[in-house]
Amino acid sequence: MPAALHVQAYAGALAMVGAATLVGLWIAPRWGTAPVDMIYLPAILAAATLWGLGPALVAGAAAALAYNFFFTEPLHTFRIDRVTDVVTVVVLLLVALVTSRLAAGVRRQAQLAASHAARNATIAGFARRLLSCSGEEDIARAACAELRRLFDCNAMLVSGLPVPRIIGTDPEGNRLTPSDVAAAALTIETGEPAGRGTPRLQPAEWVFHPVRSGTAVLAAAGLARDDGMPAAGEDQLPLLTNLLDQIALALERARLEDEARTFAAVRERDRLRASLLSSIGQDVAPRLTAIGSAVRELKRSGSGDKQLLSAIGSETSKLDRYISNLVALGPETDEHTIEAGDLTIDLFHRSVSNRGEEVHLTPKEYAVVAELAKHRGRVLSHSYLLRTVWGPAQERQIDYLRVAIRSVRQKLEPDPTRPTMIINEPAVGYRLAV
Repeated sequence: MPAALHVQAYAGALAMVGAATLVGLWIAPRWGTAPVDMIYLPAILAAATLWGLGPALVAGAAAALAYNFFFTEPLHTFRIDRVTDVVTVVVLLLVALVTSRLAAGVRRQAQLAASHAARNATIAGFARRLLSCSGEEDIARAACAELRRLFDCNAMLVSGLPVPRIIGTDPEGNRLTPSDVAAAALTIETGEPAGRGTPRLQPAEWVFHPVRSGTAVLAAAGLARDDGMPAAGEDQLPLLTNLLDQIALALERARLEDEARTFAAVRERDRLRASLLSSIGQDVAPRLTAIGSAVRELKRSGSGDKQLLSAIGSETSKLDRYISNLVALGPETDEHTIEAGDLTIDLFHRSVSNRGEEVHLTPKEYAVVAELAKHRGRVLSHSYLLRTVWGPAQERQIDYLRVAIRSVRQKLEPDPTRPTMIINEPAVGYRLAV
């Protein structure tokens, strides 16, 4: 408290005791001095509530002296002849002491509660502002602006090692000296404050505080005043620590949101890639097969240029092989367990179970089921399944596929005559019901 306010507090306490004395002088001729000592208690309590323990003690001592001087025999002296008056003065002084301490304690608690409420409101407002920011740079700019406003200093946020980079500063244009860069790097590396006013790296102009998320240091917040004084005093460090925690939460949230966006983009890209590869396998490959069949028919009939037909057949075979290899590069799901109704297909362990009981399948049967499971819900053509399971040379052997499907249905379907898992699409292929 400044000296002027100290003087005002003590003067106010004495003034209230004087006012109580005037009231007592008005009461004493009419009702005696017995109730006068109670007149001083409100003045003592008021002094303790408004100005604290020191002014309250002064008010208590002044009240005891005033009561002795104006209301005990002999009047207008500080001598006391009666024992009852001595007891009254001592009791008044003790009551004044106790009540002043209690009132001062209540005042301190009220001030502490108000301080905590103000700090919590500041932290809540700071968190709300950070919550509206979407990226690391937005968070850094908002955080620096708030730190500058709250601590009346220059503020910046840096991250990265071995050379920290500035991700936000307020005001704009702040730069770091080599000593400041070293202090920021030390804070990010060790998680301890560094820079001006700390035991580490005194030559730095800035003082850097770690922005932590758990045990990891995400960034360092730098504070500096133009006059060289500390930006945050000892009494402000708890508030600064809480604000830095809010910055860490915001940076962690931004990082998780960025990872989620990246994951969604990768998943969408994989989905489009899988759709494209499936379209190539389903739409282009059968047409190449038709071209190859036409070339073979022309060769057998001898109605075309054999050299030209051989070139077309060779290029068609190469293109078909390229497409087959491309389709084989589709996203793998071999490490996942696929469930379709009561059917569970573990592609990693190459096992199939129905209603919890493992079902034995031959290699070809398992290959058919696995391929349908990888593309569950999608119709796979006869030629695609034959080429994938039996090889390109057997693409026209539909009977192989029908025999395998019939056997699989016998082992997996509750009623093989009315299949509900492996569905036939007439003249096209089969699909595994989702």
